[in-house]
Amino acid sequence: MDKLINEFSAGLFFWQIILFVLLLILLRRFAWKPILKAVNDREEGIKNALAAAEEAKKEMQNVTADSEKLLQEARAEREAMLKEARQIKEKMIADAKEQAQVEGDKMIRAAQQSIEGEKKAAIADIKNQVASLSVEIAEKVLRDELGNKDKQLKLVDTLVDDIKLR
Repeated sequence: MDKLINEFSAGLFFWQIILFVLLLILLRRFAWKPILKAVNDREEGIKNALAAAEEAKKEMQNVTADSEKLLQEARAEREAMLKEARQIKEKMIADAKEQAQVEGDKMIRAAQQSIEGEKKAAIADIKNQVASLSVEIAEKVLRDELGNKDKQLKLVDTLVDDIKLR
């Protein structure tokens, strides 16, 4: 260090300072400004990219929320449609059962009326046949009984006795 102080030259020091200042001016003019501009541009680009990423993240969250909302609405609409379809199905089944019951009751009433009519017709037919047979039997019996005078008198006496007893 003593050697440096002993060999110190003011002229050399002056030229070194001028060259150093010149170098600083040149660096400032041609190097620092472009380097600082590039650093600032890069910093601004990074800030913009981070802001865009944040904006994209928010937008993605909004889209996700919207799609989730749409999905929930679609599910609710599907459930409502299924519920309505079930109600329509149950109503159709109930209506069909009711209509079948009404038709069945009509058929039963019609069958009962038909049976009743046929029963009355059969009874009337049987009565006619019984009456006809009774008349025929009575005719045969009366011919047989009234064909003989003694039998006629005996029958009249029996009938008179029956009338008095009562």
